[in-house]
Formats: sequence, structure tokens, C-alpha cells
Amino acid sequence: MDLTVRWTAFPLHPETPDGGRSLEELFAGRGVDIPAVLARLKSTAADLGLPFTARSMTYNSRRAQELGKWAEAEGRGERFHHLVFEAYFAHGRNIAQLQVLAELVAAAGLDPAAAQRVLDEGRYQAAVDADWRRSRELGITAVPTFQIQGRRLVGAHPYEAIRDLALLAGAAAKKS
Repeated sequence: MDLTVRWTAFPLHPETPDGGRSLEELFAGRGVDIPAVLARLKSTAADLGLPFTARSMTYNSRRAQELGKWAEAEGRGERFHHLVFEAYFAHGRNIAQLQVLAELVAAAGLDPAAAQRVLDEGRYQAAVDADWRRSRELGITAVPTFQIQGRRLVGAHPYEAIRDLALLAGAAAKKS
């Protein structure tokens, strides 16, 4: 079985304005204990060696996703995605802001002026729209979500858990 994994950050709340929304506003009326959720996320991130800081805001990732598709096409996708992850989860930066994105693009070794043209021209809008449609079709409600042949693993997990998911779905174990 060939398992190809590609990084795609599906937006859970595409209606989020560029200035962001508070977590209280996002989860209003749903009985979510935000401090407890953030504590669990911080603990999981620490266990996995991932950077994470508690935050009070969520931001729209649409532009970052479009630039992510472009960065992938330019062979810099992995680096760009890592930088966006760190900016958002470790530093609480607003990844909807063009200046923040320009800094991340430059740090990934890409041209910020070219990135602006990509956004202005809407070069990757259709691809991101297709990702959004697919996430709704699959019923994805949290990121990351790993899904293989109908089996699902939601949230950040260690390599072994993702490997076990693939093995349960019929993937052949890698020989050492």
C-alpha cells in the first residue's frame, strides 16, 4: 500500500477576520474549558518536543495556506510550514497579517514580492478552496487530523501512534 502524506492545514474557521478572534468568542456557548484545553495542548506539545505557548486568540490561516501551496511548488513547503507553525503556536503571531507572512516567506528562502503577487493574483485560491471542501466532506473538526482508509487520529501524536494507524489500515511495516 502506498501511503503518501502531504501537509495540508485545513481551516476550521474560515470566517475568522484578519484581526483574529478571541478563543472566548470562538468557543462561546459550547461549554469549552479553554484553560484546560490549552493546558492539555501545552502538555502534548511538550511531550512531542513541539513549541507551544498558551494564547488567547485564533487567526485566519487562509493567506498562509495559499502561500504554503506556493512554497510547496517552489520546493520550500516544509520549511515554510514549519515557520508558520512556530509563528502561530510558539509565538502567537497573527498569520493573517501580510507583514508576518512576508517575514516567514523570507525566512523560508522565498521572495516576499513574489509571495505578494501570488496572493494578489489568487494563484492558489482554488487549491485551498478544494482543501476546505475536502475537510468538510471528511468531517474534519480539528487539526491535525490523520485519516487513512476511514481510520482517524485527531490531534498531535507521537510518530508511533501515526505509524500504528498506518499499520492498522494495511500499510506494510518498513524494514530496517
